[in-house]
Amino acid sequence: MSSACERHELKHLSASTLNLFQNAPGLFILEKLMGKKQPVGCAAHRGNAVEAGIIIGLNNPDAPLEDCIAHAVKEFDRLSALSTDPNREKERKGIAGMVEHGLAELRPYGKPSHYQREVIWTHPDMPLPMKGYIDLQYEEHGIITDIKTTFRVPSEISETHARQVASYGYATSDNIDLRLTYISDKKAVTYRLENAREHLNAMVKIAQALERFLSISDDPAELAKYIAVDFGSFYWSDPNARRAGFEVWGY
Repeated sequence: MSSACERHELKHLSASTLNLFQNAPGLFILEKLMGKKQPVGCAAHRGNAVEAGIIIGLNNPDAPLEDCIAHAVKEFDRLSALSTDPNREKERKGIAGMVEHGLAELRPYGKPSHYQREVIWTHPDMPLPMKGYIDLQYEEHGIITDIKTTFRVPSEISETHARQVASYGYATSDNIDLRLTYISDKKAVTYRLENAREHLNAMVKIAQALERFLSISDDPAELAKYIAVDFGSFYWSDPNARRAGFEVWGY
């Protein structure tokens, strides 16, 4: 018998999908079930561009910082060429500092053995396989670290990020050292993830809640009736998303 997730044509789950269901179930319905994908904001483009510049610098330890920054800026311009995001210039200005501080933080680890490594894993208590991409893995040191770019470095790992990295540990090894590197245009900080098993268990429970919710109906429009959407949330900051949401919820 197929799972409710499969009946809604979901092929796999991911940390971002489960986090979206938990934090913005209306947007989950809109994007994942109704197929109304929303534009990617320039913050995401900035994160991808910074990561590209950092990887250039990690794989080429002697590469000048200016070259790594130039590569990142070029990548951002490519990704955001058609974007109407009003924060585009702000995000672009943060790239240079983020690449600089990111390389200062990560170059001491040496050259990564893998970057953007795809991992797919199953769990006996989850309805579908999980899929993710490990930002940086250092097999020699037994370390995995995920890169998060931000204009404000947090004082600790967020719950959503903890679950994501905990899943990478489950997918690779119980003995792996799991970390998150937060990078801003002012500084970079790396935190070691503790209690990975607890965070993984939380992800399993969210996946089970998703399966139960989807089992209510095979019709996304019917499921939408069970959700009251907070359009003031930052998840709905894009005007296109709010317009699409109005078409579904009518307010």
